[in-house]
Amino acid sequence: MRNKIWKRDVIKYIAIFTMLLNHISTVFLEPGHILSEIFLDIGYFTAIVMCYFLVEGFRYTRSKKRYALRLGIFALLSEIPYCLAMTENGVLEFCGLNMMFTLLICFLILLSLERIANPVLKTAAVAGLILLSLFSDWALLAPVFTLLFAWAGQSKHKTAAAFAISALLFGLLNFAGGIGRFSAAANFLYALGGMAGIALAGIVIVCLYNGQRMERGRNFSKWFFYLFYPAHLLVLGIIRLCL
Repeated sequence: MRNKIWKRDVIKYIAIFTMLLNHISTVFLEPGHILSEIFLDIGYFTAIVMCYFLVEGFRYTRSKKRYALRLGIFALLSEIPYCLAMTENGVLEFCGLNMMFTLLICFLILLSLERIANPVLKTAAVAGLILLSLFSDWALLAPVFTLLFAWAGQSKHKTAAAFAISALLFGLLNFAGGIGRFSAAANFLYALGGMAGIALAGIVIVCLYNGQRMERGRNFSKWFFYLFYPAHLLVLGIIRLCL
């Protein structure tokens, strides 16, 4: 415990920064450029950390109804800013559902696992929600991350295994996507770079996270994390239009 010095809010602030780098790369930088790839790879830290804290929050929240409602409201608020930032040509086009929708889907997966007793109905509900994620950011992967962390529970060893499996899965998917686009060596590096952000997230959570929240400014941090997502996308979208 002596080395576990980072509280949840600190890790979330880091995740916000890495997400910003990822989105700057996606919106403004040329794909394949070294700075673009570095920003993208660092940014992969964020999504899996969001899934980890979603599972933890689901476990400890006093009101699952209010938690789901917050995710739903901010998913709706974020959709136009998300599409505005991610539109490649023109002013605004539908670019899929934003990450808040994905987290809401993941939350509903956890709720299904907890509330549905019939194993057949439970499996059908989870499978349906996973398929629904195909229309959202981090499709399929975020639900898989969530299921892995739900399986891990509070076990340090299982959590480390969940991060390792997630990094390997993401690396394999990146490698498969790069076949025919890159040489074998370049494709290997491309896949390895994609794994780096997830691996770093695993190191931070397993080795540095102490399971605590900040004693001061809890409400500020809580709402800042929710508000930053649509706000930064709106700003990036406006800058994109101006440029």
